[in-house]
Amino acid sequence: MMSEMIDAHIHITPPEIIENERDYCQRDDYFSLLCSNPKNEFITADELADKMGELGLKKAVIFGFAFKDNELCRRVNDYTIESVREYPDDFIGFCVVNPASEGAVEELNRCKNAGLRGIGELFPAGQNFDITSSEDMAEICNFAAEEDWPILVHVNEPVGHDYAGKTEIGIEEGVELAGNFPRNEFIFAHWGGGLPFYELMPEIGDTLANVYYDTAASPFLYDDQIFEVMRALGIIDRVLLGSDYPLISPQVYEERIKATDLEREDIEKILWKNAERLLL
Repeated sequence: MMSEMIDAHIHITPPEIIENERDYCQRDDYFSLLCSNPKNEFITADELADKMGELGLKKAVIFGFAFKDNELCRRVNDYTIESVREYPDDFIGFCVVNPASEGAVEELNRCKNAGLRGIGELFPAGQNFDITSSEDMAEICNFAAEEDWPILVHVNEPVGHDYAGKTEIGIEEGVELAGNFPRNEFIFAHWGGGLPFYELMPEIGDTLANVYYDTAASPFLYDDQIFEVMRALGIIDRVLLGSDYPLISPQVYEERIKATDLEREDIEKILWKNAERLLL
């Protein structure tokens, strides 16, 4: 087990939301949709902190659920702030906002002053904002560029099987977002919906030069050869371990990546070196 691992995609949930799941499902349709998945689980910050060594993690990027209502986002951000303060050696905190709602930048400033260091995971379909819209995205992207914060965005593949949480926000929208805001560093979750394969097109590769891809839910979506394909595409430096824990343990990714034909240096880049360069 590599205790150096940095997991760039872990959801924590406040105990109050876990205890009142049904109420929050009634308040947010996308939260209700994800909760309907039989594989859905919750974990608190205390539980995650207790398992860091067991999971082989040196650090974890944590964030709450990105609700459509910015007041609910503020509540989960409070919990992320509290968790980072309690476990500063374990956690890097991201904050969630609805980019199209009033008060988003004020909330980002509050979270910055409280020690958080990035934005996400944002759910464009669930939060009902348009990542291709400069109007919707300008304020948070300009803020993130000035603060050197990455923005983690939920992106899905346009083909394949259906599942709770799969949306129509995919590769075209991802390219447009990156093209509209070239100063920003984005992390596109779930391999960017398959977007890395299009980086062989010169104009697309140039547009996506500041885009990172996390591996969240990869065992449910792709054959493990995808890791070797990323090396062949020349973008192994922009792949981040993202487990989507507690959906899948980061150890599953570690085992699968180490079973590929990747060189040790490339394995270390995925499991921690790329995240260290981006986040620390």
